[in-house]
Amino acid sequence: MKTLTVTALLCAIMALTGAAALPEEMSGEEPNGDWKNCLSLGGHLASVHSVLEYHEIQKAIMSSSFHHPSTWIGGSDAQEEKQWFWSDGTRFDYTIWANGEPNNGEGQQHCIQMNFGDAKAWDDVQCWTKLPSICAK
Repeated sequence: MKTLTVTALLCAIMALTGAAALPEEMSGEEPNGDWKNCLSLGGHLASVHSVLEYHEIQKAIMSSSFHHPSTWIGGSDAQEEKQWFWSDGTRFDYTIWANGEPNNGEGQQHCIQMNFGDAKAWDDVQCWTKLPSICAK
């Protein structure tokens, strides 16, 4: 089953320290350590395609960090505002935005953090914000 495979691989290559950004051609930002770390492991920042996958990613983060920190996943609308896509090239076919999000605050929020707010949902945020990240292969 795809979800179980994704979960196993998420656990195997999680990167939950430092900061992450999307590649230069996607975000206009200089790539930094965690994004490059995902690539070096043969993966990408995680993409999410169902509520089941989202909960599996949350469980993987919880098992590693013992809480639900805001964490980078691989979504971006940096190329075209309101046109979201995943860094791994898969279709953007599921969302779980927090109330009022995405809002592109100050016109500079083009990347997605998960586990945002009380609802532990998604928020768009500046790509250079320092957060832990999660990789998937």
